[in-house]
Amino acid sequence: MYRVLIVEDEDIIRKGIAYTMDWMGMGCTIVGEAANGQEGIEKIEELKPDIVLADIMMPIYDGIEMIKRAKEVASFKSIILTSYAEFDYAKQAIELDVSSYLMKPVDEEELKKAIAKIITELEKEDKYEQIEKKSVKVEAMDTIFVKNNKDNEYVQQILDYVKLHYAEKISIETFADEMGVSASYLSRKFKEAAGTSFLDFLNKYRVQQAIKLLESGKYKVYEVSDLTGFSDYKHFNTVFKRYTDSSPSEFIK
Repeated sequence: MYRVLIVEDEDIIRKGIAYTMDWMGMGCTIVGEAANGQEGIEKIEELKPDIVLADIMMPIYDGIEMIKRAKEVASFKSIILTSYAEFDYAKQAIELDVSSYLMKPVDEEELKKAIAKIITELEKEDKYEQIEKKSVKVEAMDTIFVKNNKDNEYVQQILDYVKLHYAEKISIETFADEMGVSASYLSRKFKEAAGTSFLDFLNKYRVQQAIKLLESGKYKVYEVSDLTGFSDYKHFNTVFKRYTDSSPSEFIK
């Protein structure tokens, strides 16, 4: 359930929105109410709502000023409630990334649409965050190798090569032959330095690059599979889902 805070100085409107709408049916729960901009900021900081419905004209701080100040202490999506006379003023708040502007009295169907839009945005952001957590941070990997010795030089060479040639056929055995060491020795040294196996690192790096290509919208899924070095489309789907919990096609959607 997504957490909703209602900030409206007119008690009858605030209570009407809170208690006559089917919030559970919208996938939400009301976590609190506030009657002015100052109280709204305090409630946002305390309750950490996902969504804030805010009237424009309120005591102490108006809705726009409240949102501006509250954004400094919390992250949330916002919906502005406005009368016709205030509509142009509300539009000036575009830079606050307000999700929707609703005219008062609030139409239930319009509110449902606005909430559905925000939930879609939140779900997408949650998925991106999960993917980011599961995707390897290549820049951070570079900082692991602090000892200037031969073993770590081997591993650093592998990392540098992967970044440039990840789309090609790569294996730990190939590196071992070129470096004149055994594959088992090199595998062990790589895991000691990187905290993960070579294959796991390679797959994660390829998936990371695949995400960038998919986000660009320029390529079809099978093209991204080829461009990131996966042996076939089915294998690409399997590996991508293993690290992101979604298939490439689901990710695009």
